[in-house]
Amino acid sequence: MKQAQKRESMIVRNTIEFAFIMLTWGVTQMLIQHSPLPGIAMAVIIVISLSKTAFFGVENIRQLFEATHSNQPYHRFMLLMLVNMTQIILSFGFDYHCMYLVDKASFSVELANATPGETVFEFIYFSTLNFTFFGYGDVTPQNVPAKFVTMTEVLLAFVTVIFLLSDF
Repeated sequence: MKQAQKRESMIVRNTIEFAFIMLTWGVTQMLIQHSPLPGIAMAVIIVISLSKTAFFGVENIRQLFEATHSNQPYHRFMLLMLVNMTQIILSFGFDYHCMYLVDKASFSVELANATPGETVFEFIYFSTLNFTFFGYGDVTPQNVPAKFVTMTEVLLAFVTVIFLLSDF
């Protein structure tokens, strides 16, 4: 019974986290559209990105701590980390998308004829490649804010992989 409650609690928590990521993306897009100064909009995106990075870092540590103290099976820990990694990838993909909306020159990608869905996909693709350390080079950050957020994702990905490889 207790395991079922924990599982339900974790599902609810992760659903809320996914909803929060989507909400943050939507609110950020609205702020960008109403911001008269691109520099301020870019600063807001960076602050939001750093806040989410701190959250995900703490979440990784919390999950590792919980797994070690509850003698959680490794496959369950891996599943939780997979959900966490998916959240990180989507979150950064949305941040890159918002940066692109503020300044099209932020990334070396040509999306003039792309639909909104294709544009979002391109940045989730970029985020996935960053997180998995593949980085083919077909999309690269071109200005300091984009490079900074990209570095943040790569560092968070590195820490996450270290947690995955840890022998708890």
